[in-house]
Order: sequence, then C-alpha cells, then structure tokens
Amino acid sequence: MKSRDKRTGITLVHTGDGKGKSSSAFGMVFRTAGSGMKVCVIQFIKGKWKTGEQAAAQKFDNIEWHVLGDGFTWDTKNPEQDRKSCQEAWAFSQQKILSEEFDMVVLDEINYCCGYGWLTGQEIANFIQQEKPPWLHLVLTGRNAPQEVIDAADTVTEMKMIKHAYTEGIKAQQGTEF
Repeated sequence: MKSRDKRTGITLVHTGDGKGKSSSAFGMVFRTAGSGMKVCVIQFIKGKWKTGEQAAAQKFDNIEWHVLGDGFTWDTKNPEQDRKSCQEAWAFSQQKILSEEFDMVVLDEINYCCGYGWLTGQEIANFIQQEKPPWLHLVLTGRNAPQEVIDAADTVTEMKMIKHAYTEGIKAQQGTEF
C-alpha cells in the first residue's frame, strides 16, 4: 500500500437512474478495507433499517459506518427535519474527511440532497476542491449529481437503467437491493 504522501486521492461520483450506485461504492469500500486502509461510510438518506452491507462492514475493524438519514424522503412527513438531518450529516462528513483518520470516505446518496435543495452542488464542489486532503479517496453516490460536483470529480460514472424488476412488480429483495 502506498503511503499517503505517495498517493493521489481521487473523487468518484456514481450517478444516474440505474441500479448499482451505492453497490459499486460499497464494493470499493470492501476492496479498500481489504487492502488495510481505513474507510468511513456516511449514509445521507437511508433510515435505521438493517442492510446486508452494513452487517458485513461490522466484521471489519477498519470500516466505520454511519446511517444519518431519516429514511425514504420522497414519502416524508417532515421535510424540515429531513433538511436539518442532511445539514447535520454534511457537517459530520466534513469533520470525518478532515480528521485525517480515513483513507476513503463514501457519502452515500448525498446527490439526492442537492436535488431536494438541502445542499448545493457548489458548496460540495468547493469543499472537494479546496479542503479535501489530496491523498483521500472520496465517493459520492445518488441520482442527479449536480454539474458542479461532476466538474469537481476525477471519475464520474452514470448508471443507466435498461430494465428493473421493480417495474415488473417485484419488490426490493434482500441480498440484491439491501
């Protein structure tokens, strides 16, 4: 493993309407942890329900996992609380990124927060460009990544849906969706 002074940290964005944005990021989490590096995952939208990837992460001493969202925000009963939770998660994320404790930080579903108007793409892009440690790998997921975030990233992947089981009436399945 390269030492931090010899590493170029990259910023990756996983966006688009297709499945696999978070799943891809979590694959990178386990690859990074398996390489002996320390990882922090911060989930902006998902609520307190249990997921397979969170359970797997608990088996690693070098993965820290935080679920800070209020759940599925498109069905919200309290948008002001969702906005407050998002702002708190963003402040927490910045602290974790700047702590120098981690080699990779994943901001899962942060892009949705911009779409809801809770954060701006410009404030995220400014942070990436001006404050992110140069050796840190940063991954941002979620649909509709703001153009400013796309421009600030090193690698951007757009997942495109061709077909999805949900449109055929098949509900989310444990092991593939959570």
